[in-house]
Amino acid sequence: MLWNSKLIEKYNLSGPRYTSYPTAPQFSTDISKIALIEKMLSPSKKPLSLYFHIPFCAHLCYYCACNKIITKQYDKGQDYIELLDEELRLRSLMIQQDQPVTQLHFGGGTPTFLSTDSIKALFNKITKYFTLVNDDSGDYSIEIDPREIDVEKLHCLREIGFNRLSLGIQDFDERVQKAIHRPQSIELVSKVLNQARELNFHSINFDLIYGLPFQSVESFERTLNIVLEMGPDRLSIFNYAHLPERFPSQKRILDTSLPTAETKLNMLKLTIEKLTAAGYVHIGMDHFAKAEDSLTIAQKEHKLKRNFQGYTTHKDTDLIAFGTSAISHFNDTYIQNHIDLATYRRSIENGQLPIAKGYIATEDDLMREYVIMSLISNYELNYAFFSKKFNVSFQGYFLKEHEELTVLETDGVIIMNDQKIQVTDAGKLLIRCVCMVFDQYLNNGTRYSKVI
Repeated sequence: MLWNSKLIEKYNLSGPRYTSYPTAPQFSTDISKIALIEKMLSPSKKPLSLYFHIPFCAHLCYYCACNKIITKQYDKGQDYIELLDEELRLRSLMIQQDQPVTQLHFGGGTPTFLSTDSIKALFNKITKYFTLVNDDSGDYSIEIDPREIDVEKLHCLREIGFNRLSLGIQDFDERVQKAIHRPQSIELVSKVLNQARELNFHSINFDLIYGLPFQSVESFERTLNIVLEMGPDRLSIFNYAHLPERFPSQKRILDTSLPTAETKLNMLKLTIEKLTAAGYVHIGMDHFAKAEDSLTIAQKEHKLKRNFQGYTTHKDTDLIAFGTSAISHFNDTYIQNHIDLATYRRSIENGQLPIAKGYIATEDDLMREYVIMSLISNYELNYAFFSKKFNVSFQGYFLKEHEELTVLETDGVIIMNDQKIQVTDAGKLLIRCVCMVFDQYLNNGTRYSKVI
């Protein structure tokens, strides 16, 4: 990937991450819940992707912007599973029983907050209502806090069917860890990693964050060197967005401790150079994977997709999400659950789906979604494929956007011809800017993170 400082300086704007289109700020509480439920009842033969949000954490990490509940009362996990059981039952009434679950993900919060028995109980409940694949061919993943896992729990995860792990690392520098209230040693992470490999998990991902307090290019390079020695299959390396007015825990991070914008860019540049030199492929934005990884292969075959969990190889699935704040997506419909646990509980206990808000896409939305997801996943858009899918000329429909695209082409971000838009090597870091050309909802007052 070509690093062009002048382009980055010009286009380092703020914009959505495009885990959906329209993005979540467009979801409305005014939409008819009956209309959303009718959409759920529309028959589908697609495989399923299931997501479960486990909101509990035993420790508060100051940087975190996730929907979470901090508690040391581990019995709350079992109580939450009983609520999920009823949501599972209600949602299972709306699907075809022969739809296989090819993808499953537990996110949070900290999913490993749940006890071994609670994890088994939840998995049994999922199996009761949905058709899980039992030959280890699905992508069944879970997010791990290395401080909230032991070999017994790891063994349980592998035994019941999980085959992918994502470990929250963030940074190995002790000063940085202290500042973000997340102490975890290299030895602890190595131990969890080695145990997971002994149990034959298919793939292990590390999450890192750059832009945290007291980070420097030199300190982050030390962390990267340790990570490369450990050799995870995938890496997600996020840019820390400091928004203390939205996330109160971030008020504990002093502005004066944060690296400058220039330092952050240098950390990103270093990251890309070191990882690609070590054989990792920069999939896009904050994702890296080894050359033989299924994520890399899917991108080469144009089968990659982006959703609320990031990039995924399961392009043709309906996403059904469970738990507080979880977002489902199928066909033209998005549905988000209640964020607040008490409100979520009341809905479930009243025998109702915990729908907070949603969105039903228009034909225009679907066309723009196709364009944005093609660009952000594969760095190109084929006009003929678009025209075949929507029975309309791409150049004719997006005539208004052509002027902005021409500017991007002049600047070397994209290349256009009669057949397609191709993002250049220098433009790949600016992919969110390319996608923003097709976004009809940008000027709605929502505050977004910087694109780099």
